[in-house]
Amino acid sequence: MSVPRFYCPQLPQCAGLAELPEQAAHHAARVLRLKEGDRVAVFNGHGGEGEARVAAIGKRGVSVEIMAWHAVERESPLRVMLAQAISAGEKMDFTLQKAVEMGVAAIQPLASERSVVRLSGERADKRVAHWQGVVVAACEQSGRNRVPEVAPIRSLLDWLPEQDGNDLRLMLMPQAEIRLHNLDQPTGRVTLLIGPEGGLSPLEAEAAQRFGFTPVRLGARILRTETAALAALAAMQTLWGDF
Repeated sequence: MSVPRFYCPQLPQCAGLAELPEQAAHHAARVLRLKEGDRVAVFNGHGGEGEARVAAIGKRGVSVEIMAWHAVERESPLRVMLAQAISAGEKMDFTLQKAVEMGVAAIQPLASERSVVRLSGERADKRVAHWQGVVVAACEQSGRNRVPEVAPIRSLLDWLPEQDGNDLRLMLMPQAEIRLHNLDQPTGRVTLLIGPEGGLSPLEAEAAQRFGFTPVRLGARILRTETAALAALAAMQTLWGDF
């Protein structure tokens, strides 16, 4: 049986007692029904993890005793930022959860012309916080000790001009001629742009190419937005990463 893992952002990287955050404590005590003395793993998102045991469970929280800290890294050598147009319903949650399992290093949610979901103000802030929680849970499950950041929602056309540097920029387009295996292995970060359910508009696709994004295709079939990012990430991890 695997040892439960908990994200504790304020956790010191040393031995001693620490309190689990409220949500983690609830999950430990009420969902997993852990007992005092049970082994757990804890991490603060900045690398490494603590070998710990449950020290006390009370009405106000759960404390753990960190017995040793290990400099364990499970990050992919391929650094990918997923620039994902917002999709409807649970599709976005699914995409982000699985992208984290695939090793994505950062996430930029984008509002595009064909996005079904429109978010702004407090609703946008709450959705980003929710997505960050999805990312944290995926890190706990997958063994990652560094938590990818979900950036605030941006308009695609506003975000594109800010992209600079020597990173490899890719966008999936069914009609593209280039395939991933035609590209040289990247030496820096990769930015992967994925459109919404209806795909990028012609204006957005043209703008993306103008700002350095190379259109690529994944075979001869058209993939759904929630499939496209994961298929591309798996292929890139196989070609250039640690698969």
